[in-house]
Amino acid sequence: MVDQGKGQKRQEVKMLNRKLLELTGVVNVESFDSEEFLLETELGFLAVKGQNLHMKHLSLEQGMVAIEGLVHSLAYMDGSNASSKSKGLFGKLFK
Repeated sequence: MVDQGKGQKRQEVKMLNRKLLELTGVVNVESFDSEEFLLETELGFLAVKGQNLHMKHLSLEQGMVAIEGLVHSLAYMDGSNASSKSKGLFGKLFK
């Protein structure tokens, strides 16, 4: 890893054949089921959608998450949504 200095945030997204997704910079897992994960990352909230999704690895101490299944999409919420509560985020996601 490259040293980013103080205050700079970093996130890595690695996907292999749409079947394995590895993320760094994860702060919290807000919610998850077999079709969607909602993750709070250092760069904002991230929605991962797909089929048969399940968590392969989780280490919030290291900020790492690995998700297996068929990934359909990754979408970041804008910065103004990051301060909202989870219920507010779900309301905005499903409008």
